Amino acid sequence: MTGTQHSDDREDEALARSAVDALVGQLALAPKPGLPDPRDLTARTTRRDHSALRWSARALLPGLTAMAATARRTGEPSARLRTDLGAIGRSTEHTVALTGGGHRGALWTLGLLVAAVALRPEAGPAGITTLAGQLAAHPDRRAPRRPSRGSTMSARYGAAGARGEARAGFPHVRRALTALTTARSQGATEPQARLDALLTVMSTLQDTELLYTAGPMGLRQVQAGARGVLEAGGTSTERGAAALTALDTNLASHAWAPRGSGALLTGALFLDALIS
Repeated sequence: MTGTQHSDDREDEALARSAVDALVGQLALAPKPGLPDPRDLTARTTRRDHSALRWSARALLPGLTAMAATARRTGEPSARLRTDLGAIGRSTEHTVALTGGGHRGALWTLGLLVAAVALRPEAGPAGITTLAGQLAAHPDRRAPRRPSRGSTMSARYGAAGARGEARAGFPHVRRALTALTTARSQGATEPQARLDALLTVMSTLQDTELLYTAGPMGLRQVQAGARGVLEAGGTSTERGAAALTALDTNLASHAWAPRGSGALLTGALFLDALIS
């Protein structure tokens, strides 16, 4: 193996590791309304369960490394690359399932973004998300033809879902990046800024997981609750923190989980780390 190949391999793994670190950082954030976090609450997840989530997140590293390497070798956001990424993604899902499962939405988001960065390392967030959208626009010709929960909800309610979000160039990832910058400039701590970014996504995202578990009215209730926290001044204010606690309690009582928002925040944290 040549020195150049060694360098490329190190860059691919570093890129993938940055993506996994973003997911671990998202998992560590608390309180995340309706989503697993490190707190030991009976209504949600135990500390052991959360540790398993962090462990399974690390299992994404080989797959994301392979995605970066495949994109770098292919050199363009082609239909062939999209098919190869899909195959790697399904293999990675199987590996992650053996370690406890989860993270399917994060893998979809991070896989496309990692591939886009590998294609154009010099591109900024707007360029990266545009490239990821071009990749997502290609059909995955080897994908199983059975309908998923998300595609079923998209067809029933006209929601964009994870595929629509990706094909549009991840607009909610870009919104989360803007929210991070705004909150930091206003003196929020890093956890507060990240929570504000999560709530920004939750306030408008047509989350197909929520549509499945909560229906349209439940989704609107979650969106309104997220907007309420932001309109109260965000999580760095006393009123915003109280609204966040109320939203968290409400979602836990209904077992509503805005997983799509968590995955998109992970994508934003990944891109944020690249530009920081």
